[in-house]
Amino acid sequence: MTELKTPNRVPRDFPTTRFPTLLPAAFAAALWLACAGTAEARKPNIVVILTDDQGYADVSYNPHHPKEVSTPNIDKLARSSVICTAGYTSGHVCSPTRAGLMTGRYQQRFGIYTAGEGGSGVPLSETFFPQHLEKAGYISGAFGKWHLGVDIKYNALHRGFDEFYGFMGRGAHDYFDLNTPDHPIYRGLEPIKDKGYLTDRITEEAVSFIRRHKDKPFFAYVAYNAVHSPAQAPAADIRKETDDPARNTLMAMLRSLDTGVGKIVDTLKSEGVYNNTLLFFLTDNGGSKVMHANNAPLRGYKQNDYEGGVRVPFIVSWPAKLKGGTTCSAPLMSIDILPTALAAAETGRVGSLPLDGRNIMPALEGKTDLVHEQLYWSSAAGKGAWAIRSGKWKLVGLKTRLELFDLESDIGESKDLSGKHPEQVKKLKRLYDAWLDEMAEPANGAAKRWSADTPASGKKNKKKSREEQRKLRDARRAKRKTEKKKPGE
Repeated sequence: MTELKTPNRVPRDFPTTRFPTLLPAAFAAALWLACAGTAEARKPNIVVILTDDQGYADVSYNPHHPKEVSTPNIDKLARSSVICTAGYTSGHVCSPTRAGLMTGRYQQRFGIYTAGEGGSGVPLSETFFPQHLEKAGYISGAFGKWHLGVDIKYNALHRGFDEFYGFMGRGAHDYFDLNTPDHPIYRGLEPIKDKGYLTDRITEEAVSFIRRHKDKPFFAYVAYNAVHSPAQAPAADIRKETDDPARNTLMAMLRSLDTGVGKIVDTLKSEGVYNNTLLFFLTDNGGSKVMHANNAPLRGYKQNDYEGGVRVPFIVSWPAKLKGGTTCSAPLMSIDILPTALAAAETGRVGSLPLDGRNIMPALEGKTDLVHEQLYWSSAAGKGAWAIRSGKWKLVGLKTRLELFDLESDIGESKDLSGKHPEQVKKLKRLYDAWLDEMAEPANGAAKRWSADTPASGKKNKKKSREEQRKLRDARRAKRKTEKKKPGE
């Protein structure tokens, strides 16, 4: 852990005035002990702020950010937190990462390799984040993008949350039209008619939840859909900051997002619960090329396993326990958030399913530089894309091609070293194959390993694959139309 250079300041909890001399010393000591005991007994609140498709350099605390990027509220949070410089997500697209975060497990263990599989629903046999916390007395709320099942049985309220405001199955939602019948906003289990700018509405709901439940331990999962497509922002907020109109809209969306993060943090402070809140801020995958995100200095974007697809802004704050203004360089992953929260809450997991995530508190405190021996990614046979990181080495698989990178000297993955280090390639490939052996087959029926003969991969199968996918889409549309026509619905 490396300390950031910050101005000398009086510690937040250091008293700036003394007790009056008339106050008996014994009473002062007793008062201090009582307050300390109360603070110690109170379990920490847990807040996870998950943004969508935000670029690695689309935060202005990143020194590689372009001049148009300004995120003062996120920067302020970062300055008082631990910045994880090697923070990863378990997926390179939306839903797989969310499935991994909610379970603390590699989502491939239960067949989630792509956004479509995750959007169709995570098996109900999997235990979700708030279900572990319930026995410890937590109240839980989910706000924003769910993308973990469109069927009502997969609603957040059926996965342990006490409150839910947001949309369910799809990866994107219109930011202004909050009354779309076939893609509604839900409050709890019921679709509602709402109005406003969706980023702002998510913030308002999260702030309300914090204010209403400040007197008990709470878990707030705030999953913004910003800055995912469509590119939409209030017209008055869009400025000509670059020669790229799409980038200008993205910056307006980013400002709304940054304002929302600031309001959530300010609410935690004004309600007196900030110091004892374990807060994670990250995005769900790399920035999107379609949305003109900036991932500098990384290679690639969302939907691939280069660093630009899976390495993300990742901040952890807990003023009562963690020293702010520091960095953590240990490679860690979004699946680590759940076990870290359980350790902080001093409560065990529910059920017998093993977690892949680890408690990262020792790394955040600077006690270790190692959280995982290896980290893994896979999108199954369709793309034939996968990756493994072990120490400084990262092996990227692209169907028939393997690329090896030294991330310590080449974070931009510009130099393929597979020819110079064939033994390292073989070692990492063996580790990856052994890991994939443990994973389930994809829920969509595809194969988890790519080969030239695998359907949905390779040129000779591409035409057949597209035809099969078209038929599947048509069948789903027909099913939805039939369900809409059922009496009483």
